[in-house]
Amino acid sequence: MNPVLLPSNRPAERFYRGGARISAFRGEDAAEPREPEDWIGSTTTVNGEPELGLTTLPDGRVLRDVIVRDPVAWLGDEHVARWGADTRLLVKLLDAGQRLPVHAHPHDDFAATHLGRAHGKAEAWYILQGGTVHVGLRQDVESSDLAALVERQDATTLLGLLHEVEVAAGDVVWVPPGELHAIGAGVLLLELQQPEDLSILLEWGGFAIDGAAVGHLGLGFDLALAAVTTRARSASTLAALISTAPESGSAFPEAADEYFRLERIPLHGTATVDQGFSIVILTDGEVEIGAQRLRSGSTLLVPHAAGALEATGAGELLVARPPAP
Repeated sequence: MNPVLLPSNRPAERFYRGGARISAFRGEDAAEPREPEDWIGSTTTVNGEPELGLTTLPDGRVLRDVIVRDPVAWLGDEHVARWGADTRLLVKLLDAGQRLPVHAHPHDDFAATHLGRAHGKAEAWYILQGGTVHVGLRQDVESSDLAALVERQDATTLLGLLHEVEVAAGDVVWVPPGELHAIGAGVLLLELQQPEDLSILLEWGGFAIDGAAVGHLGLGFDLALAAVTTRARSASTLAALISTAPESGSAFPEAADEYFRLERIPLHGTATVDQGFSIVILTDGEVEIGAQRLRSGSTLLVPHAAGALEATGAGELLVARPPAP
């Protein structure tokens, strides 16, 4: 099996604006105003949709179906022995054309108990173009007070509760389940997450979504907000979430490893991409991997059966993988 060079896969009509930075990164034509996400190698659908979000391979087959038919070839024996045909991974490019709303995502236990889902939604970001992000509470908040802010749609106070941090290219942000966050306008990032589309929205004014109806995942806000962390992040604990990635090796904090992994490979000549199901993103330069010639912005889907791959050229590779089985 050979790696597969993937075009962009942008679900249409998302509730926030963006997409121009993804187009520029990939060297593609301009996107529609509300195509701010590129779901790379996706076996996940947009919440409530039967097919939207799934990756279609260049030969017309749907990736999710192909993996189900031959999970060992795609994911490897050890992965399949533990998790079956579940890739345990969703990778996105995300372009915040406007500030995203304050929101959080449920953890595994909450998602299983209340939503019947196999995963919650931990996520982490590798910053490609910097700006402002809002992550973690600056002070403890009572659940009743948080609910009142949601009821009043007091976006100014909600955003003011969060730490505001400037990030630059090469920084990483780890967002555990339950952590309140919002991405600022102008940020372009690579996001690794658990393969679910589950968001608890605390604000929705100015966004193309009926947050009062869908922001609580069908559970009602009293229950949905129980999945949100209400304890503050001190400066020291915030540093565990936001840092600069090492020049090479594992890019994310160790706490993210149980959910997904991201390896940073600076390339000046030849390097090896280890065997295993992965999505390779070339963030800069020109590289040849196997028979594929990649330019900046390219994304390569690698099945386990492709084996270890030699990469030759100059640039930076990011290699996204599921958790180790």
